[in-house]
Amino acid sequence: MIISSKEAEQRAVAQIADLMCAAARTAPKAKGIDNLVTLIVDGQEKGQLSAEMRRIAQESGTQFFGRDGDCIDKAALVVLLGQKVKPLGVTPCGFCGYADCAECAQGTGICAVSTGDLGIALGSAVNAAALHHADNRVMFSVGKAAINIGLFDKDVKIAYGIPLSISGKSPFFDRG
Repeated sequence: MIISSKEAEQRAVAQIADLMCAAARTAPKAKGIDNLVTLIVDGQEKGQLSAEMRRIAQESGTQFFGRDGDCIDKAALVVLLGQKVKPLGVTPCGFCGYADCAECAQGTGICAVSTGDLGIALGSAVNAAALHHADNRVMFSVGKAAINIGLFDKDVKIAYGIPLSISGKSPFFDRG
């Protein structure tokens, strides 16, 4: 049997994405509460994601959304990490800007401890990608677009995307 480099690299990038989701899942969580949601996106959905990023760029004038959309087009796939940002009842805290978790839940606050958990999960995920030499980059813009087009359930309020590539030069480096 002969396996071409393209086929081997496609299989590798899918396996790396799986390992990234596993690493994110096992990352430490405040109070042991797991509100993380992971998705792997390719094909048509990846195209919808980059199209939404370009729409945001056009509508808002924030051009990095369009530039990042180009990166998504060049990526083999995208790992998405989202967080259900429910107040976790950590006291004393107030990092969300409210006096306590009850006030945060009644207002429009986003639990800072919960978003911190997302940051730790992102670090674990990109570490897994780096350990396997896959080009990657954490992008806020991808998460915003994913939420906009409904890739996550409504209870996910914050997300980031990590495009992956296995190529001779990272498409996420010299982005201009």
